[in-house]
Amino acid sequence: MASSKGKGTSGVMKRWGMHGGPRTHGQSDRQRAPGSIGRGTTPGRVLPGKHMAGRMGNTNTSVKNLKIHSFDPATGILEITGCISGGRGALALITITKKYGY
Repeated sequence: MASSKGKGTSGVMKRWGMHGGPRTHGQSDRQRAPGSIGRGTTPGRVLPGKHMAGRMGNTNTSVKNLKIHSFDPATGILEITGCISGGRGALALITITKKYGY
């Protein structure tokens, strides 16, 4: 488990992969807008969990099923095949579980 790279405040297109509005018919300033965020009078509010713009990244993430390539006990260096979260030099918590008698 490691902390992912922080991306700061991002819009709905980058954060959630929304497509944005049309580029034609006079919509000159709606290309990256989220569009409608809810229904009308009923329920009269934005429902919880609605995908909106906001802070992205800098969360704890886990990657499973990575394999240990090598370990040097003299230097304490552990080499893992695969990608882990975070930037270069970031701290990561590594837990090894026994599975199927390996």
